[in-house]
Amino acid sequence: MVKMIKILCVNNDRSVLNALSSLLVERGNYEILVAESAAAGFKILENEADIHMVIAALRTPEMSGVEFLRQAHERWPETMRIVLSDAADTGAMVAAVNQGEIDKFILQPWNDDELLQTISSALDSQALRFENKQLSQKLQSIHIELEQAHKSLEQQVAKRTEALDIRNRILQVSQGVLDVLPVVVFGIDPEDLIVHCNEYARELFPHGGMGPLGNERKDVFPDEINDLIDRLETERLPRADITVRKQMFRAEVRRLHDPRLQGIVLVLIPGL
Repeated sequence: MVKMIKILCVNNDRSVLNALSSLLVERGNYEILVAESAAAGFKILENEADIHMVIAALRTPEMSGVEFLRQAHERWPETMRIVLSDAADTGAMVAAVNQGEIDKFILQPWNDDELLQTISSALDSQALRFENKQLSQKLQSIHIELEQAHKSLEQQVAKRTEALDIRNRILQVSQGVLDVLPVVVFGIDPEDLIVHCNEYARELFPHGGMGPLGNERKDVFPDEINDLIDRLETERLPRADITVRKQMFRAEVRRLHDPRLQGIVLVLIPGL
């Protein structure tokens, strides 16, 4: 069901009210409310919701139609305002429109088609104004949401950056601990690449200027160490005594226990 548009007509001339009501009800989708005084008009505005338009006579016993509509606009700013006036008041009406006190004026006696067109045009302007306001509110809401999302993202980035800083410090300390250990330690990934080692390991297996990191174990270790690592396929904890650079070591190979990590650890413990 199409919602009817409410129009309040304020005029102390009952014949004018009757003529307006008959025309608007007959020719449009309008619900007409009538008041014969400014006080009655204000009372209707206070008690009725969603009045789209007020059409007021230029002169009423209590106050001018322009003053009535000015006060109505202050309290109900979304309502469209039209004044009925005679030709002698045209200059005053133009001034009132320019000052924003009324939206339009209609001369009496009116032409039915012109009056209906004026009302329709005013209501179209009101609908467009309402749509623009809704769009502006929606854009403002989106802007606020984007600002909140940006702030939240900045906070998350700051937290992650802090977490990364902490993790880097932990890694640095961990590497420092490994470097001072009096044993050789290598970390080897499932692709047989050497991905970690301590300072003692780099000294024992320099393997060029870049050291052993990033190289395949078979290109760095002698056969006896590689054979020991291969034994991990059949043994839980392969061990062997080996010689590297005329120094004896007890070599052990272990798998990483953390399910999130894969790979092995090779440890060479210097012999006494």
